[in-house]
Amino acid sequence: MALRNGLRRAFAPRHRSLRTDGTSASGPRPARRATRAGLLSAAAVALLCTTASATAAPAGDPSPPPAASALQAEVPAGVTAGVAVFDRQTGTFTEQLNSSAQFRSASVVKLLIALDLLWNRTPGDLSATDRSRVDAMLRSSDDGAASAFWAANGGGAVIDRMVPRLGLTDTARPPSTHPGYWGYTALSARDTVRIYRYLLESAPAAVRDYVMGNLRQSTRCATDGYDQHFGIAGSFNRPWAVKQGWSGFDSGGCTATTGTGAGGADGTGTEAAAPGTRADAGADAVDLSRPALHTTGVVGAGDRSIVAVLTLHPNGTSYGKAYSDVGRLTRSLNVPGASRPAGTWVGTWGSGVRVRAQTTTGSAALTTLPAGVEVLVGCQVRGQQVSVPPYVNDWWAHLPQYGGYMTNIYLSTPDNQVPGVPVC
Repeated sequence: MALRNGLRRAFAPRHRSLRTDGTSASGPRPARRATRAGLLSAAAVALLCTTASATAAPAGDPSPPPAASALQAEVPAGVTAGVAVFDRQTGTFTEQLNSSAQFRSASVVKLLIALDLLWNRTPGDLSATDRSRVDAMLRSSDDGAASAFWAANGGGAVIDRMVPRLGLTDTARPPSTHPGYWGYTALSARDTVRIYRYLLESAPAAVRDYVMGNLRQSTRCATDGYDQHFGIAGSFNRPWAVKQGWSGFDSGGCTATTGTGAGGADGTGTEAAAPGTRADAGADAVDLSRPALHTTGVVGAGDRSIVAVLTLHPNGTSYGKAYSDVGRLTRSLNVPGASRPAGTWVGTWGSGVRVRAQTTTGSAALTTLPAGVEVLVGCQVRGQQVSVPPYVNDWWAHLPQYGGYMTNIYLSTPDNQVPGVPVC
C-alpha cells in the first residue's frame, strides 16, 4: 500500500484549472487512485476499489467520543484557545481552559449589542427596521446591522454599560486607537458563559425568547459569505443555538448570502487589523494580529450546556483549516446533554468544492465548502462519474449536515470509496 500511495503522489498534478462541476481548484491533491492509460486497466481499478475498504484503515475521525469522564479539551497544534463548558443542570463547569484569557470578540460581541438595545424594552418596542437588523445580526452575523447599532448607541459605551449589568470581569471596550471597531472588544470564555447565563436565567422572557430564537435559526452562510456552522453547529445534533465569530480570513466558502449588510471578515467588517497589531487601554492583552475563530452557544434539551470556545490561529491559516481545528477541539469537549452526529470525519482538498442535491454535477448546488475543510460523511453511493485528470471517480459522499452530496474525488482518502463508510 505504501508503494502504491507513493506512485499516486508522483502522478498528482500540482495545479487544476477546471472541474466537471464548473468550479476551479488548485494545489497538490492527496494520494488517490486515478484511471491512467497504460498504468491501470478498468478491471484492475475495479478490483482495487472492491478490496481497499477491507484493508485500509478508517479515514477521518470515525471513532465515537470517549466516556464523559475521560473527555478533555484537545487543542490542535499551533492554536491558542480559551474554553469554558458550563452544565446548567449541575451548576458546574465540565471544561475550563484559559477561561479568563482575553480574545478579540469578533462577532460574539453582537450578543452584547443586542442586549444593550433591548435593555429596559421588549422586542415589540423595536421598529420594524431595527427588528429586521437584529434578526440578521444574530442569525446571519450581519456586520452592517452591528455597525449601525454600535454607532447609534455610543460605540464603546455599549460595552461600558453591559459590563456592570452582567457582572463581566474580562470584557472591555475596543482600544482607544480603534473606537469604532466593535469586533476588537475584549472577551473571555468565562464571560461568554455569563452572557448566556444572563440570557437563559435572568433576562425578561420576551428578550430571552427573541434572542435565543434567533440564535436557533443560525444560517449556514453568513451575510459575508462565510460558512458559520463550525464548532458547536458541526459537532452536535440539534437542539443547539449559536453565535459564532471570525476575523482575519480571506474566504469562507459559502455561496448563498442573505441579510442587509456587507463587510469583510465577520466581527470586524472594515476593521481589519494591521499585522502585528495589539490592542491597548482596557484590552491590552488582546492579540489582533492572528486569525480568530470562535464558537459559542448552548447545546442539548433545555439548553443544558453552555459552550464557549475562543481561538487564535497562526498567521496564514486558511479558513478551512481553522474551521476543522475548531471542530476537532469542540468534539473533544465534555458537553453534558449533547448528542453527537453519526458518521466519519474526512478531510477535503481543492477550492470551490460544491455540495449538490443529487449525485450529479447537473443537480442543484446547495453550497460550496471552505477550502480544505473536514466534512462528516454519513454514507456513500455511486453516481455520475467525475473526471479531474488524471483522476476518475463515480462515488459520491452523502454529507448529512449539508443535506447533500459531494464527489468522492475531493475527499482526502487513498481510494475511490471512503474506507469504513457504509454504502447508502
